[in-house]
Amino acid sequence: MLAIPARLQAGRIANPETMGITLKTPEQIEKMRVAGRLAGEVLAMIRPHVKAGVSTDELDRICHRYITEVQGGIPAPLNYKGFPRSICTSVNNVVCHGIPGPKVLKDGDIINIDVTVIKDGFHGDTSRMFYVGEPSVLARRLVETTYKAMKLGIQMVRPGEFLGEIGRSIQRFVEAERFSVVREYCGHGIGERFHEDPQVLHYYDPARGKAEELRPGMTFTIEPMVNAGARQVKLLPDGWTVVTKDRTLSAQWEHTVLVTEDGFEVLTLADGETL
Repeated sequence: MLAIPARLQAGRIANPETMGITLKTPEQIEKMRVAGRLAGEVLAMIRPHVKAGVSTDELDRICHRYITEVQGGIPAPLNYKGFPRSICTSVNNVVCHGIPGPKVLKDGDIINIDVTVIKDGFHGDTSRMFYVGEPSVLARRLVETTYKAMKLGIQMVRPGEFLGEIGRSIQRFVEAERFSVVREYCGHGIGERFHEDPQVLHYYDPARGKAEELRPGMTFTIEPMVNAGARQVKLLPDGWTVVTKDRTLSAQWEHTVLVTEDGFEVLTLADGETL
């Protein structure tokens, strides 16, 4: 949730929030498993509520109550740098950071719901797409392609792999399907802080190349944002909502991933859920 802007400075991606890559201890990893599972359970819980006639504000209220009253957690986005709600709801041509409000969902809409739960000081961050009624052929293909792109990136995670190669593979796959990858926003390291190093690009940047090798204990999000049209986006006057510049549809999926000794573990799956 709240994908960070990718800023290129002096040949590398820079983010003033970050303080270097942290390798998590076994105790910290266990806390991240708990926070991640809770975030995944929020998305499982909200699924039957995503239907025509429901406002995004109501979806936010349901998630807020569930996180705070049932899970005993904290919704990380609420008041984060002034963000006014507990989840992000990005509908149709909204790329990310959609603010829940009076907008009522209608048949044929697609919506990304992005959730981050803080539990015992650690963050679990995940998002997924939902169909409202029956989507168009294009919308369904976009959503399915974006999921496959995220899964492709996750399945590449292992010690010794490079983030740049993951971004290259995601970009190649998406563009082969005649869609485009958003470049202005990216995934991020996560743990006790909402946003840590490394930044996780979903396209290939030659300036980074093999600069960031994966090591056991790293935790980060993979969250490609994919547009049906051109990759360019714009920020609305509210300072948060990002939309496609050409008003075409956009989709996003996200999981928090741990680099293990021999591969990866997805931390944001609900109980019984598989990648």
